[in-house]
Amino acid sequence: MTQSVKALLDEGKLSLLQIGTILVCWYMNMLDGMDVLVISYTAPAISKAWEIGPEALGVVFSAGLFGMTIGTLLIAPYADKIGRKNMILLSAVMMGFGIYMTAYAPDINSLMIYRFVSGLGIGCMLASTAALTAEYTSDKNRDFWVSFVISGYPIGAVISGLVAAKVIPNEGWEAMFLYAGVASMTAIPLVIFFLSESIHFYLTTHPKNALEKVNKIIAKLGGNALTELPEKPAKQAAIPVDKLLKGKYKKPTIELWIALFMAFAALYFMTSWIPKLATEAGLSLELAIYAGTVFNVGAFFGIVTQGYFSSKYGLKKTIGVILIFTAVLMSCFGFFVGSDIILFVFGMLGFGIQGGFVGLYAFAARMYPSEFKTTGIGWSMGSGRMGAIFGPMLAGVFIGMGLSIGANFLIFAIPALIAGIMTWINSSEDVS
Repeated sequence: MTQSVKALLDEGKLSLLQIGTILVCWYMNMLDGMDVLVISYTAPAISKAWEIGPEALGVVFSAGLFGMTIGTLLIAPYADKIGRKNMILLSAVMMGFGIYMTAYAPDINSLMIYRFVSGLGIGCMLASTAALTAEYTSDKNRDFWVSFVISGYPIGAVISGLVAAKVIPNEGWEAMFLYAGVASMTAIPLVIFFLSESIHFYLTTHPKNALEKVNKIIAKLGGNALTELPEKPAKQAAIPVDKLLKGKYKKPTIELWIALFMAFAALYFMTSWIPKLATEAGLSLELAIYAGTVFNVGAFFGIVTQGYFSSKYGLKKTIGVILIFTAVLMSCFGFFVGSDIILFVFGMLGFGIQGGFVGLYAFAARMYPSEFKTTGIGWSMGSGRMGAIFGPMLAGVFIGMGLSIGANFLIFAIPALIAGIMTWINSSEDVS
């Protein structure tokens, strides 16, 4: 990025273009949260209607997560070639189609296929919106804004939880997927008409009419037009994954991947199974759904709080402390089962695990340069998604074996602890 454009973003006030980009990316992540969590909210109803056990549900959860993994690893990196906006648009189409068609799934195999398709879109979306936000915000406030954008995720989960508590008992689980699919499709015109492409994408790839497009963006940012584009960088590989594991990026990348794998395993154990575990503990279906909703309310405040403190004290220590705190709380969860404060504990768990894992997105966005930022974020998230696949499947086995709620939380406190330690000791020179 040229110095004049970088200075414009770092030193200027937020323009309407930047605010619009941030809000659209936030909305896309809100839809992501809705689409990811709708399967966990409907799981008890599906289990009852189809008479399937927790092991089979664990495979369904993991089918969506497997799609997210493929999306982040193999599709999202192409945003560095075709543009962030085009990738976000493609993601919205896949999400809307997959979620809507899930309502018509006649059996568990079809359910897995549709969850996989929607997972592809979700995986691409998260990486692309984080990268685009990082490229439209100042160096000083980048960590906060990336975290803010991803805070849309738990808001979507909360909204879908509140809707699910009313819709599922009255209209059936299929109606939830119909509503969620239609809501996802509303993103398509928003992306087309209101989302701006990355200015850095134009400066480095030189698509047709790039100078004209760049100057339109610069005018909206309140800067002076460029007379020419900077020299186009040397051609890169289709997906520059090799750059993540070379030179100064090698060790920090591996450390970040380990942290994300562990954080995602703990997170998706909770997000996938909280409603089901709550019903096992004797709560009604409606109260079980509210348990997941409270978890995600806590998540929103955790993400915003983490973003604020990360901007002041650095990502490493902030995320490390939050994840270690979460591990301690998870290990003590068994003591709270059946008590009056259980919903508060769910909220604090959401505050900690979501605040910590979203901070790792901001970590990746800061650690990698724009030339392969989406690739870096995508592969970091992909490593996390592997943990997300592993967590719910393993929990399904444990629950099927009859392990208590407290025992499951104690087991999954271990990866949360490892994630916190690996983040605190990360050797990246570009992240404080």
